[in-house]
Amino acid sequence: MAQVSTMNQAQLQILDMLSFIKTPEALRDLNKVISDYFVQMADAELDRMWNEGTLNEERIESFRHLHERTPYNKPIL
Repeated sequence: MAQVSTMNQAQLQILDMLSFIKTPEALRDLNKVISDYFVQMADAELDRMWNEGTLNEERIESFRHLHERTPYNKPIL
């Protein structure tokens, strides 16, 4: 059975604004603005974590030895 979902106001507004994108350059510029926005959000979150002590040099160094790969299991034939 198909699931019907409705868009929220933000999604509708973005779709409306996309009608102004007429060239590949405009699309590239929009992608850059959106990417920059998410970079700023990530930087702000990292700064918050650093200031709260959740993130520190020791924690960052522990990432060097982090192995979170999905284990590979050979199929049994």
